[in-house]
Amino acid sequence: MTSTPIIAPNSPWQLRYWSIFIGQALSLIGSALTQFVLLWWITDTTGSVGALGTAGLAALLPQAVLGPLGGTFADRYSRRLILVVADVISAACMAVLIVLFLTDSVQLWHLYVMMAIRSAMQAFQQPAAAASTAMLVPGSFLSRAAGLNQSLFGIMTVGAAPLGALAISVMPIGWALSIDVMTALLGILPLFFFAIPQPQVDRGQRRSLWREFKEGVDTVWHDPALRRLYGLLTAAVLVIMPLFTLLPLLVKTHFGGGAPQVALVESLGGAGMIAGGLAMAALAPRRRVRWVLWGFALSCFTLALTAAAPRDMFWLAVCWWVASSVAYVMGNAPFMALLQSTVPNQLQGRVLSLLTTLMGFAAPVGLAIATPLGDVLGARWLFVVLGTVGGLVMLLGFLSPVLRCIDRASAMTSETSSVLDRTDRPA
Repeated sequence: MTSTPIIAPNSPWQLRYWSIFIGQALSLIGSALTQFVLLWWITDTTGSVGALGTAGLAALLPQAVLGPLGGTFADRYSRRLILVVADVISAACMAVLIVLFLTDSVQLWHLYVMMAIRSAMQAFQQPAAAASTAMLVPGSFLSRAAGLNQSLFGIMTVGAAPLGALAISVMPIGWALSIDVMTALLGILPLFFFAIPQPQVDRGQRRSLWREFKEGVDTVWHDPALRRLYGLLTAAVLVIMPLFTLLPLLVKTHFGGGAPQVALVESLGGAGMIAGGLAMAALAPRRRVRWVLWGFALSCFTLALTAAAPRDMFWLAVCWWVASSVAYVMGNAPFMALLQSTVPNQLQGRVLSLLTTLMGFAAPVGLAIATPLGDVLGARWLFVVLGTVGGLVMLLGFLSPVLRCIDRASAMTSETSSVLDRTDRPA
């Protein structure tokens, strides 16, 4: 796996990168706030588990199904245009809902449709944004950029709920949704001033969308290291993801807590993601595979320890949950940097969207398997068993000679990039 750096270390890339990063960060925070507001309205209006489940499917399934197409588009067409169009369509959906809420015409199915459209736009926006990173920063900054992205998701986790609650407490829900429209426009604005370099593709060699998507699948399948990493991560997500859905049940049945305790755990988990992301941005690890395997393994093991805490030591469970969030980021950030530095940029959209699709389908399958198992074991012991199994799955990666080899190669590549960064920097 090799990828040619696009940005020279001594080029003036900082202003463009930070302008686009901050714009997209504001857009994502606005979207997370809106998601909370809409889910709260559904909860407050219907009180129905089925309605919330349908909303969850509407918010997740289109992105999983359309992910391969979005990745193919990101490699084939202008990534800047894709980001702009996705934000504009998402903002238009919010504008429709604003009118419906302010005229008291909104119905539940309106929300489902608009959430599904926004999810579909995420299928195009996320691979375009992720694949653009390697075109905006030098290779030596990729690990730090990945850490900053993880911190951003932590900020979203911490801030979305309280900001959304504050918005609907001081203004009608229709006007609260207008925040998302404004942040989407702020996300688009830098893209009118800064271009995103696009990998050169010979138009005469373009094939059908299906063949181009298959090329992304083949890139992963025929690369032994990528194939093993994708397999390990898919298996771990299938095992672990149900636990995040069952967290409220664990807090209620084992620790005797309620909604405030669940909110506390989730918010502090977001803070852990911020801390982990900032740590990765500062450390920029070179042996990325080792960090990936240990990071995800420790994240799973600490989930098991969260439930293993005694009933009267809720504070200890919170500490283990925060540790799990930190460890997750310390595995995920190097993984994203590894993909961005080794996969040819003209394939990154498809390779990254394939991962999103695998995760998107693994999560509901895992939940379907874990639900009957939870009825037998109970929430606490389901956490312990699945957390332990997930950690062991990730540690299997250390038995692979291919992954050990790519780890040494990535360390050497990072060292070379760092040396070039220092020698190319003007005096």
